[in-house]
Amino acid sequence: MESWSIEMDKEDFKFSAAHFLIFPDGTPERLHGHNYRVYVQVQAALTEHGLVLDFKMVKPVIRALVDELDEHWLLPGRHPGLRVTPQDGARVEVRYRDRYYVAPQEDVIVLPVNNTSAENLSTWIGHELRRRLLERFPRLALERLEVAVEESPGQRGVYRYARD
Repeated sequence: MESWSIEMDKEDFKFSAAHFLIFPDGTPERLHGHNYRVYVQVQAALTEHGLVLDFKMVKPVIRALVDELDEHWLLPGRHPGLRVTPQDGARVEVRYRDRYYVAPQEDVIVLPVNNTSAENLSTWIGHELRRRLLERFPRLALERLEVAVEESPGQRGVYRYARD
């Protein structure tokens, strides 16, 4: 069996964000940030023009997605012990155990994940990227998608999608 893919490892596929993990025993990390890098591989059938996808067309989709996350505090909206409550339309209150934070609402993104791990970030980005690619390129015969989110050099979480 033959297959084709494009791989993108661009310097500008990056975002800076704050977060904290909540470990299985319930203890949280301190609030801190990372300069994340995103790596993408798209595997699909070749078009009649001999392309999986035109790099020029795909890069802006990835850049837009990482730009949305850039310079935000990422919170896990599906963690059972974390509470994020909007306050007066301009701020959010964040509570976890004895921790209490108030932040500008525009600085916070609550993701539909149970923890803001590199694995969950790669999954969320992978799902969102897949949706956006299929919406933008309806003829794309997507076979596989791989998204890696690196939180520090040599340390990344990876999401893989494969069509059944």
